[in-house]
Amino acid sequence: MKLLQQIWVVVVMNIRSLPARLGMSLATVFAVAAVIGVLMFFLSMGNGFKSTLEGAGSQDMAVVTRDGSRSEINSVLSQEQVNLISSGPGVARGADGRPVYSGELYVIVDGIKKSSGTKVNLPMRGISTAGVALRDQVRITAGRIFTPGRNEIIAGEGVLRQFAGFELGRKITFGKSTWEVVGIFSTGGSAFESELWADARAVQDQFRRGNSFQTIRLRLATPGDVTALQQFAANDPRLNVKVETEADYFASQGEAIRGTVYFGWGVSIIMGLGALAGALNTMYTSVAARAGEIATLRAIGFSNISAFVGTLVEAILLSLVGGLLGMLAAYLFIDGNSASTIGASFSQVVFTFSLSPDLLQQGLWTAAAIGLVGGFFPAWRAARIPVVTAFE
Repeated sequence: MKLLQQIWVVVVMNIRSLPARLGMSLATVFAVAAVIGVLMFFLSMGNGFKSTLEGAGSQDMAVVTRDGSRSEINSVLSQEQVNLISSGPGVARGADGRPVYSGELYVIVDGIKKSSGTKVNLPMRGISTAGVALRDQVRITAGRIFTPGRNEIIAGEGVLRQFAGFELGRKITFGKSTWEVVGIFSTGGSAFESELWADARAVQDQFRRGNSFQTIRLRLATPGDVTALQQFAANDPRLNVKVETEADYFASQGEAIRGTVYFGWGVSIIMGLGALAGALNTMYTSVAARAGEIATLRAIGFSNISAFVGTLVEAILLSLVGGLLGMLAAYLFIDGNSASTIGASFSQVVFTFSLSPDLLQQGLWTAAAIGLVGGFFPAWRAARIPVVTAFE
């Protein structure tokens, strides 16, 4: 009998004997399922957060912040700096010949998370109507845009999903000022949906920011090309600013979730060790229970390789079943759900858990690895069972 046929016979024999050790086999399957489910939770969180930030970034736009600041909340720019950088080279100009830009503020206000009732930091952006127009995906889904000069807010759909009190028509008090929600907007699921927007001048007045801003967004004459603008800023000592494409800016903000993803891998590895111990125990028990059968096969001409591979395949199959079960649970209960977490600016970012084919592939490989390691040593023992055992 050929080696592949021998391996097939051993695999089928092992699978048929599973009901005899069903409890231990199911324990291994569920342990692996728990590992993969937890791993998918953290990876889909990181993937969704990353997609939300990348959706906000564009190569058509440049973002200018104070040099050395890591996010908008740490940046301060004067009106003079706004005027200087907006007149620099590489900035697109409108039909009227004026540079296309938006000076913006980023302040933190209080919100209440619906799921827990706890107080959280929410981002409120002071922006002009020109700044709204610079974001191509913005769409008012209810109500209207704010009126310049008034204490009016438009809320992102992400804010509406996750936080209480921002429904259309609601009046909200921040400090000593009262604001009215006059509109709801969508930006296609990007990070901007986690924000409240209001007129920049009104925000400056109510939050005592004078004529200062925190960021400038400029439309680039050539998408992705900020070289001339960076050189212009470097040559003017009055500026002291950092210039980057909006896509690069939001990519760097995504670093905030990287630690969470690493934590998820750490937790999964620790749990994986437990699942590995379970797999080893299950497979050792399987080999011990079938020692006579394996020795009998050896006695009638089966090779020790068939015993080794057949046992290893059984372990990998059990782990893959567990992995698929964990991914199914993640898909049913996690994928597509909305949540929020703290971003680089110490405020909430609303995102959607997203399971991609790449993440599912990582889950399968992890499950297969648990089965491979958990089955290797029991398979090695199976291959070394002496033929004489068949006659005991």
